[in-house]
Amino acid sequence: MSFEQDRNDDAAEFENWFEGVDLVPEMPSRGDLLDGVVAAITNSEVLVSIGAKSEGVIPGYELDKLDDATREGIVEGSTIRVYVVNPEDNSGNIALSILKAKEFEDWDYAENLSKTQEVFNGVVTGYNKGGLIVEVGQLRGFVPASQISADRRREVGQSPNNKWAGMQGDDIMVKVIEVDRSRNRLILSERAASKEIKAIKRRELFSVLTIGDVREGRIISLADFGVFVDIGGADGLVHLSELTWKHIDHPKEMFKVGQKVEVEILNIDHDKGRIALSMKRREADPWDTVVTRYKVGQLVRGQITRLTKFGAFARILGDEAIEGLVHVSEISAHKRIMHPKEMIGVGEQHTLRVIKIDPESRRLGLSIKEVDSPKYAEMDMEFFMSSMDDGGSDDAAAEDGGEA
Repeated sequence: MSFEQDRNDDAAEFENWFEGVDLVPEMPSRGDLLDGVVAAITNSEVLVSIGAKSEGVIPGYELDKLDDATREGIVEGSTIRVYVVNPEDNSGNIALSILKAKEFEDWDYAENLSKTQEVFNGVVTGYNKGGLIVEVGQLRGFVPASQISADRRREVGQSPNNKWAGMQGDDIMVKVIEVDRSRNRLILSERAASKEIKAIKRRELFSVLTIGDVREGRIISLADFGVFVDIGGADGLVHLSELTWKHIDHPKEMFKVGQKVEVEILNIDHDKGRIALSMKRREADPWDTVVTRYKVGQLVRGQITRLTKFGAFARILGDEAIEGLVHVSEISAHKRIMHPKEMIGVGEQHTLRVIKIDPESRRLGLSIKEVDSPKYAEMDMEFFMSSMDDGGSDDAAAEDGGEA
C-alpha cells in the first residue's frame, strides 16, 4: 500500500469519527420553540441555556405577566419552553420569550380544539359591542352575539353595557369555530356547544334533585296536557291538574312561554329522564280554608262547567278554585228529571244553596231546588240584613235570574 493511500484512509477515518458531531453550536432561528434550562435569574432578566454559543435572555417584566404557578416554577436549573424572538438583538443577545412560547402552544391547542370540537370551559373576561371576550390561555377568543346561547341572550338589555357587562366573570362553555394565527383571529361559539352544555347541566341537575325541592324555572312550551318548564338544565312537565287550584281547560288561559314560575319537584324518573313538577302546590290550598268561607245553607253564585248523568258541576264565581256538585236530584223541586241537560246547560250561571261541605274529600254539595226553600228563610234574612249593614249587597248570590 502506498503512502498516499494510507493518508487518504486516515483522512476518511477522521471524517467518519466526527460525522454527526456539532463542533460549533447551531444558532437558533427566529420563531423556534425550544426547551431551555434556567441558568440565572436577576431583577431585570432570566438567562436560559438553549445549547447555543451564548445564553438566551428573557426580559424580567415577562415574569410579572405569568400566573403564580408558572412563575413559581421558574427557578435555576428548571426546564422551560421558550420562543426565539430574535437570534441576535442589538446587544448581540438571543432574545427569548416565555409568553410567546405559551401563545404558540395556545394556538396549537386552539387548532386542536377546532379539529376535535371538544368543549372548552372558560370565563367571560371582557366584552365589546359585538359580543364577549373569553381567554384561551394567552389568546383572546371572541364570542359574537350571534353565537351566544339563547338562554344567555334572553336575560340581557339593549345597550352593550347592559347586554354584556353583567356577564363578566361568568363561566362559559364554548367550541372553537375559527382559528387564524396570521390574523390573530380566534372565534368561539356557545351555541355550537349547546348540546354538550345541556347534557352536562342535565347530569348535574339530576344528581342533586330531590322530591320536594322548590325551583325557579321558565316556561318553554305549552301543550293541551300541561306546560314544560326549564328548571336550569332539564325540562320538567307540570300536568294540567298541577298548574293551579282553579279549573282551566288549557294552560294558555293563565300562562305564556317565557314566563318565570316557581315549581315543586313531584317525581324524578332517572331511567327515563323525566321530571314531574307542580305549580299549584306552591299556592295555598283553597280547600284548607273552605269551612271558613262557606257554611251549610249559604247562597252562592256558580257557573255550570260540565254535565254528567248524575249531576252538574258548578264553579263558585269569585272563588273559581272551588267546584261543587249539584246532584241530579237537587236540580228541580217540581219534576223528576233523568239528566241535568233537561233543565240546565254548560256556561249558565245559577244561584245555588250549599247543602254539604266535606273538605277532607274536597266535596261541596250544592242545590238549585233548595234556593227558595222556606226552611232557610231565617238564614237568608240574616244574610240579607248583614249585607245591608255592610252598605248594600254586592254578593252575586243575592242576584236573581238564571235559576231553573
